[in-house]
Amino acid sequence: MTEVFETLPRHIAIIMDGNGRWAQARGLPREAGHRAGAETVRTIVTACRARHIRYLTLYAFSSENWNRPRTEIRALFSLLLEFLRREVPHMQEQGIAMKVLGELEGLPLAQRTALRHAMQRTQEGTDMTLNLALNYGGRGELVRAVRQMLDEGLRAQDVTEQTLAEYLYTAGQPDPDLLIRTSGELRLSNYLLYQCAYSELYFTPVPWPDFDESQLDLALQAYAGRSRRFGKTQEQIDAH
Repeated sequence: MTEVFETLPRHIAIIMDGNGRWAQARGLPREAGHRAGAETVRTIVTACRARHIRYLTLYAFSSENWNRPRTEIRALFSLLLEFLRREVPHMQEQGIAMKVLGELEGLPLAQRTALRHAMQRTQEGTDMTLNLALNYGGRGELVRAVRQMLDEGLRAQDVTEQTLAEYLYTAGQPDPDLLIRTSGELRLSNYLLYQCAYSELYFTPVPWPDFDESQLDLALQAYAGRSRRFGKTQEQIDAH
C-alpha cells in the first residue's frame, strides 16, 4: 500500500550507488549488481509515480565513469538498451516523459539513437518526468551553460541566477527538493551542483539494488519531517 505524506517533494534526485558492492558481497560479477540495479530503477520509477512525484532524476552514468573497466562500461550500456526496449512502452502507457541530462553526443551510436527515440516516443507524457543523467557532470554542465551564453552574446549584466538556470539541462524543471544517495557514501560526486543548492540530503547505507518502496518511504518520511529554510532563519519563516 502506498504511504501518504503531508509534504511530498516535487522533484527527487538519486545517486544510485552500491551495485558493485552489492554483487561483491554475494560473490557475483559487477554486471549482476548493475542488472539488479536496473530492476530497482523500474521499482522506484513506478513507486514515485504512484506517490505523485512529478520529477525524478537518476544519476545513471557520470562523465567520470569512463574511467571504469571497458568490460563494465560495455555491460552498462548493454543494460541501458535493454532497459529502454522494455520500459519505453510502459512509460508511454503511464504518461512518463523521459529526458536525458548530459552530453548525448559522447555516447555510443546505438545508445544515442535509442535514447533519442525514447525521448521522442514519450514526449507527450504529462504525469511524470524521468531524467536520466548520462555522461553527465555538474561542473561540465555549468561550463556548457556559460559557453552557450557567451556564444549567444549575453552581456554580463544579463546574467542572473534565473538566466543561468535556463541554460542548464534541467531548464523548465524545479530544482530537486530531495537528494538521495544510497550505499553509505556521503558526497555529491559532481551531481546537479547548481540545482541542489538547497536540496534536502538523505544518505542511506542500503545499496541501490536493495532500495525498495519501503526504503523510498523512509526517505520521504525524513523529508516530511524537515523544515526547509532556503537560507532563512526560523523567525523569518514564521513571519510569513
